[in-house]
Amino acid sequence: MTGVIPADLIREQIKAQMAAGAQQDMIGKVNAFVDERCIPLEPKFLQGSFKALKPELDKARAEAKKRGIWAPWIPRAHGGLGLSLPEYAKVSAALGRSPIAHYALNCQAPDVGNMELLMSHGSEDQRARWLAPLVAGSIRSCFSMTEPEFAGSNPVFMETKAVRDGADYVISGHKWFTSAADGSAFAIVMAVTNPDGKPHERASQIIVPMDAKGVKLVRNIQIMGDVGDDYASHAEMRYDKVRVPITNRLGAEGAGFTLAQERLGPGRIHHCMRWIGICDRAIDLMCKQAASRMIAPGVPLGSKQAVQHMIAECRAETDAARLFVLDAAQQIEAKGAHEARVAVSAIKFHTAGVLQRVLDKALQLHGALGMTDDIPLAYWYRHERGARIYDGPDEVHKTVVARQLLKGYGLKVE
Repeated sequence: MTGVIPADLIREQIKAQMAAGAQQDMIGKVNAFVDERCIPLEPKFLQGSFKALKPELDKARAEAKKRGIWAPWIPRAHGGLGLSLPEYAKVSAALGRSPIAHYALNCQAPDVGNMELLMSHGSEDQRARWLAPLVAGSIRSCFSMTEPEFAGSNPVFMETKAVRDGADYVISGHKWFTSAADGSAFAIVMAVTNPDGKPHERASQIIVPMDAKGVKLVRNIQIMGDVGDDYASHAEMRYDKVRVPITNRLGAEGAGFTLAQERLGPGRIHHCMRWIGICDRAIDLMCKQAASRMIAPGVPLGSKQAVQHMIAECRAETDAARLFVLDAAQQIEAKGAHEARVAVSAIKFHTAGVLQRVLDKALQLHGALGMTDDIPLAYWYRHERGARIYDGPDEVHKTVVARQLLKGYGLKVE
């Protein structure tokens, strides 16, 4: 006997199908935008500078707003599209195919993480002054956390201090790898406010305008031969007795690490899916090169089994990593970043490893062309090697995963 399907279930199935269709439509729009507006601008970025490209990028950003794909990760109440984390993860992969596409849609790091902090922990005044123009794309921001004198693998180990003086904090310290500081309107600075507190309750996050007295951008750090400029840069910073009001603090005093962890979970999904997008583009470039490059009259490069194997391995590793990251995104959406922390650590080192292997194979297949900035492979190879360092070294995340596994076998590792 055939059972009757409940009406509620039918409605839920229709709703899910409509949502899936809408998401595919969004991905199609994003892919078209990347192909039509971002990839054609890449040569000017790769062989020139970000600052010189900004007028054309501003036009691309205006086009993104017209096409209805602006700020996809930001809730509608704040001016974005309000995509869920799993939905945005797929958009991030589509954008990852070009090194300038996330910026073109205003969902680039570190701004998107700073927007999230302001939405969840900012006061009304902070949101009006800093969040609204960030979402609109009229200003940029940066995040100042790591210090050259202390190991970034131990984030509670820092020297920058924010001392109360009446209604103000006075901030002094030395930071580096403050990404995109060049041209930013403000920094969110991690500084010790409670030196006698527990290790993870000592620091706070404080908004510091970049034009405040005592803020100094020492230099844009040269990364594997590339200094960069404007958004595409990583700065060394000095904060010399910088005075800001206590009302510039985000959240409670001493809650800096709690806020950082809230930001890092979704942020790692963003990064990992961006890396997946890079891999997709690298594979596309590999296939085009293998099909068109002749190594002898009438003999294409792709006719060689070694090349075919390289392409197949890259495709399989990338697709497996994609499913791994999307599963972690679903876990965060369902249980929160803390409960999903083991999955988040696992995707961090796994996807970063896949990225490095795919880029290396893509460079190898392209030969001398791959080493040039005529295509984005060399740029990604220089800049994305840091994927296995920033947001925590591979080894730190492997330890998190292994300890959790070993705990299930009765082994306690301190």
